[in-house]
Amino acid sequence: MSATPQPVIPSGGLFAGKSWLSSPEPFPLSPAEIEQIRRLGHRLQLFLSTANAIYFRSLAGKLPGWIAAYADAGKPEELLEAARAKANREALPQVIRPDLILTDEGFSLTEIDSVPGGIGLTAWLNEIYASWDVVGGATGMIEGFQSLFPQGADIVISEESGDYRPEMEWLCGRLKGDFRIESAENYQPGDRDVYRFFELFDLPQIKHWRELAGVRVNPPLKPWLEEKLWLALFWSRPLRELWRRELRENHRDALEKIIPRSWIVDPAPLPHHAVIPKLEISSWTELGDFTQKQRELVLKLSGFSERAWGSRSVVIGHDVSQEQWRKSVNDAMDSFSNHPYVLQEFHKGKLVRHPFYDRQTGEIKQMEGRVRLCPYFFTPSGSREIQLGGILATICPADKKIIHGMEDAIIVPCRIAAGD
Repeated sequence: MSATPQPVIPSGGLFAGKSWLSSPEPFPLSPAEIEQIRRLGHRLQLFLSTANAIYFRSLAGKLPGWIAAYADAGKPEELLEAARAKANREALPQVIRPDLILTDEGFSLTEIDSVPGGIGLTAWLNEIYASWDVVGGATGMIEGFQSLFPQGADIVISEESGDYRPEMEWLCGRLKGDFRIESAENYQPGDRDVYRFFELFDLPQIKHWRELAGVRVNPPLKPWLEEKLWLALFWSRPLRELWRRELRENHRDALEKIIPRSWIVDPAPLPHHAVIPKLEISSWTELGDFTQKQRELVLKLSGFSERAWGSRSVVIGHDVSQEQWRKSVNDAMDSFSNHPYVLQEFHKGKLVRHPFYDRQTGEIKQMEGRVRLCPYFFTPSGSREIQLGGILATICPADKKIIHGMEDAIIVPCRIAAGD
């Protein structure tokens, strides 16, 4: 396959003020890897559905109350009351985007994003690299989003999420039906469906958010489903058999292989004979004394904060000093009542080599780096059949510990590597 010429960004841009490195080809994944990702979509849909059911059963007293208490920490009661409305009870995000780190052992799922950026960007990239066998094909992302709202919708974007407005404007130009981009802060809901492109912590800036309860909104206004702490509750010993029963054993076992061991940083005292599983500590203060080798761990906010997305709150234990690590652990404990933190095992990304265009010369060079894969799963309106629209790959230089979009990262779609 011949190299794709260096892409030219649309005149309206895709990400406000952002740039990245282009490549002459998409990132290759084997058919087996793509099939594993494809199956992951259904499993994550089940995961979120189970989390939603667990939450409501906890509220009703049919499961321990501490589950809902964790998920509700720091949320305004007015939002929780609106989110728990009976008409909204079964609603789930129709777009699911996990963050997967490609490792030597397979994939490591670091979080699940139900208000994801990159939809328009991945759709554009799939068009650009359409001569390759890209996952989802040239139009998979566009058709996936279209299926959520066959007749059209208002795409409501906040100032906080404004960097993504250009890519959604580009996407609107490819959709059929009556789609409109609206600013969230002054948006007045009417009789139209709404695609919510704003975080729920931003509601104080959105005048008419309460009126959204009267229209179909996706992702639904369910703050508990946007918490990373569900990845820790998945590993909770008291809930182990519940997850196995609700997900079915094969799905739970598959998720167990890719979800890193995770913990909620809850500073409540433990009984004198108890320890936190796997960490083997009886108090979170002991975590602050871990050696650098022991600190192959990631600390991050669970959600409902402007610092909970875009890697803003992420601290990688073995990449900071002992003093910084101890302070981060103490901050996490202090934050628990309003903004819980999650601790995860750090899974090191696999080293790969991928070509890119040098910005200065236009020459094709090679980068050694690590990869984050972002598959986009869509659940069409009125259906439970989930579709994989495309996979975005972000390849960061090997010396970067956090893999995310940055100026010196390569961003490309993924292709099927069969026949290479």
